[in-house]
Amino acid sequence: MSTKMPSEEDILRPINTLTTKYFIMYGAAALGLVAFLVAWAYQLQQGLIVTGLGDWGSGGGSTWGLYIGAFIWWVGVAHGGIILSAAVRLLGMDRYLPIARIAEMTTIGGLSAAGFYILVHMGRPDRMVTSVIGHYHITVNNSPLVWDVTVITAYFVLSATYLGLTLRYDVARLRDQLPSYAPKIGSFQLPDLYGLIYGTLTIGYTKKEDKIIDRMVWWLAAAVIIMAPLLLHGGVIPWLFSVLPAMPAWTGAIQGPMFLSIALMSAISGVIIISYAFRRAYGWDHIITDDIFRGLLLWLGFFSLLFLWFQLQTILNGSFLGPLDQAHATEAKISNPIYRVAMGMVFATLVYIFVQGIRPALFSKKRALIASVAVLTATLTEKVLFVVEGFMDPHFNIYEAVPGEYFPSAIEWLSLVGTAALVALLFLNLSKLVPVVELHAVEHLRGDHEHSEEATEPEVEA
Repeated sequence: MSTKMPSEEDILRPINTLTTKYFIMYGAAALGLVAFLVAWAYQLQQGLIVTGLGDWGSGGGSTWGLYIGAFIWWVGVAHGGIILSAAVRLLGMDRYLPIARIAEMTTIGGLSAAGFYILVHMGRPDRMVTSVIGHYHITVNNSPLVWDVTVITAYFVLSATYLGLTLRYDVARLRDQLPSYAPKIGSFQLPDLYGLIYGTLTIGYTKKEDKIIDRMVWWLAAAVIIMAPLLLHGGVIPWLFSVLPAMPAWTGAIQGPMFLSIALMSAISGVIIISYAFRRAYGWDHIITDDIFRGLLLWLGFFSLLFLWFQLQTILNGSFLGPLDQAHATEAKISNPIYRVAMGMVFATLVYIFVQGIRPALFSKKRALIASVAVLTATLTEKVLFVVEGFMDPHFNIYEAVPGEYFPSAIEWLSLVGTAALVALLFLNLSKLVPVVELHAVEHLRGDHEHSEEATEPEVEA
């Protein structure tokens, strides 16, 4: 483990440096987003028919597919991210302070991607105004779409406020070391663009507000933890499926806990991947330490165990002397090779985490990275299958003689690339504006470092 003293210079390194690798990553992410925007423009011109999504019946197929499955997945990543950050602050888990802001930014990115999917799947973006906003007082009572929009907007505002409050402390103290850029157009001097952003973040700031902000952030964290089982991935999103008795693959009280476990698995995996990237790019071995990765892996193992247990409960209840339609839906799920591969990936990750817990020598950051990618792939696969299988095996299967099939179209695959690129661009841009690791984490690490040095100093005899 590195004994290097953490400093402000460390956390400002992403802001103050530009490398060839950064431009390559930025270009690749921008290309991915543009590719999807072109595909989306084609969809807007031709209609959703180009995705292959169809109605039940003679048309075959499924009315929902990768769009809704990925929407649920991104919401889970976002929801789990804010829960992780809130737990760090609320429960005093100072060990994870260096990755708390990464988790908060993951939430902002995940919610942005999820909101984007709502626009894409509506077919026509103007329906957001004509069908949702224009008639909100009516539709909020009975429209699942409006429930989604409401909770995502509420969580976005909550998360952005949460992030903004913690940034005020850092920007106020590091302002002299942050960049400035005031271009000239001929003889006309434009204002400092960075200064406008930092000035907006610190409007009215005084050091007297630090204690008040700490208290506000604590209460925001408490609100996040309390609302977790009630809104978004613990409530509204699974309720959209679980309260539909005509859909045996969806209905049931287990969906709430299942969705919440997937959210936390996905978020922890995402934070591990992003933390690994920043640590490697900027030499943060002494800030995002191996100890943090080990701890995150243990939490990932715990929620993976819960997820597999919930899956077992679902399979047993669906296949053992249950209603015939539920048994049919369960059989269709467990016989799907893609489902088996997804569950195998989660189980293999769980076995690795358990074994490396017994034999710490088996731990490595690259293995943690591979495990995280495997879990993210498995949870996305499970969510898409969950959506599609639910549509393919309804209670009243009146079109059984004309079974439909579904496989994501190229446009749908590009949507996944585009939203991932959108989140990547968010991190690439934010890392050049504000510290990705908060100043409190550096102060805490420095205090621990100094304390350990004092403890190891030999006593001098008087």
